[in-house]
Amino acid sequence: MLTPGEFVNFYAKIGAKKCANSTGKLFLAAVLAGFLIASGAVAAGTASYALDNPSAARVVSGLLFPFGLIMVIITGAELFTGNCMIAISLLEKKASLAGMARNLVIVYIGNMFGAVSLAAAMACSGTFSNGALALCVMRTAGNKCAIPFGRAVILGILCNILVCAGVMCSLCGKSLAGRAIGAFVPVSFFVIGGFEHCVANMYYIPAGILAAGLPGAAQLALEGGVELSSLNLAGFLSNLIPVTIGNIVGGCGFGALIWATQRPEA
Repeated sequence: MLTPGEFVNFYAKIGAKKCANSTGKLFLAAVLAGFLIASGAVAAGTASYALDNPSAARVVSGLLFPFGLIMVIITGAELFTGNCMIAISLLEKKASLAGMARNLVIVYIGNMFGAVSLAAAMACSGTFSNGALALCVMRTAGNKCAIPFGRAVILGILCNILVCAGVMCSLCGKSLAGRAIGAFVPVSFFVIGGFEHCVANMYYIPAGILAAGLPGAAQLALEGGVELSSLNLAGFLSNLIPVTIGNIVGGCGFGALIWATQRPEA
């Protein structure tokens, strides 16, 4: 595997290449990443929705969700949260602030498109006709929309420290197994810890909104004790904005810390 110092040099070049990619290529790769992260959320939610023990549900989700990031890294897709580590390229003077901002904006929009598209597909496919699953999807989305701004920022910071640690550990590996394990462990930790990931929430909250709009959802939510008033665009933004801010701080901060402590001395 690469040493941390070797990783700094390696990622500085990767980040520079990411900033130089065309808009079309970035967007399509970002759509793929949004879809893959959302797929991990689908698998985690579908496997854990019937578990009454919250700890068991988090563990099951933590064992399944990380495969989304593994697929993102292996396919070369573009993920907003991981790309916050372009801060390394910026500090190494291999990328500009404008180039980094351009990458993050395009990738964010593409991730949103991919994740929301899967949420819509799940709703249209009839998957949420399973009442217990639909109730879980609505409850998850409602709980996320109810997180206070400051807490959402902190949970976003903690999340992306671990996501970027996963990206780093994965890219340090030189085999498929090494890369998979490197991504798996930190992401599993963030899921079990209940931290907040903006791209995952681009699936979770729209899925909850769409589930709430299906016939019979209101009665189902009433019986299940789920409040639907926050499941709308305003509720979505009330979560997405602070979580995105936290993810940027955590990801860029992690990249800067690795650069400051591990870069080879001149």
